[in-house]
Amino acid sequence: MKAQRDIIFDTETTGMDKNDDRIIEIGAVELIDHFPTGRTFHVYINADGKTVHPEALQVHGITDEFLQDKPKFSEIADDLLAFFEGARWIAHNAAFDMGFINVELGRLGKGPIADDMVLDTLALARRKHPMGPNSLDALCKRYSIDNAHRTKHGALLDAELLAEVYIEMSGGRQAAFRLVNAGDGDQYDADGNVRKLPPLVRPRPLAPRIHPEELEAHAKMVAEIGDKALWHSVAVE
Repeated sequence: MKAQRDIIFDTETTGMDKNDDRIIEIGAVELIDHFPTGRTFHVYINADGKTVHPEALQVHGITDEFLQDKPKFSEIADDLLAFFEGARWIAHNAAFDMGFINVELGRLGKGPIADDMVLDTLALARRKHPMGPNSLDALCKRYSIDNAHRTKHGALLDAELLAEVYIEMSGGRQAAFRLVNAGDGDQYDADGNVRKLPPLVRPRPLAPRIHPEELEAHAKMVAEIGDKALWHSVAVE
């Protein structure tokens, strides 16, 4: 069975308008079958003349001056797509991040990323914890994940925290040892809805666990005990 490859990612932007504002930071973490591989993608991006809104600056602290010598999105797009190739894109409130990603790709004549390649952990969290709250900070607290170092938003830090949250929401690290990772159990679509998968079917039946010699010895023992032996009423297969 092919391994499940997921990329947990986050973006920081100049503002809230995907059609006017720009992505200025992308951080991403690779998971294989719910385990971090240690591979990451992280880049700051020149806003191409767009200034950072004061409200956004309060959230992530990334200034226009800091971004002046950073590459433009057009310069990092191929590396970004290469890192994500074949993987599922996973983000918290994915509609926001994917909206920006797809607009940026559209400016380059690329994309968009197909919806069935995207999973929203916010939608998943709302299904699992309908009473909330389901912000990243709240989920870190719920799953006892240390986020004390998160004083401001940062794309790579947030992606790393979200990866830990996603692993816990998916059943914890032990889930990777279960058959569910070989294709049996529940998975989730982009809206966090449960998608039932059929159980695995063995390609051929298991071989008998009792050898003929053992059956013969058992029958001989029962015969020696006599008609009152309990084993006369128990079939051995």
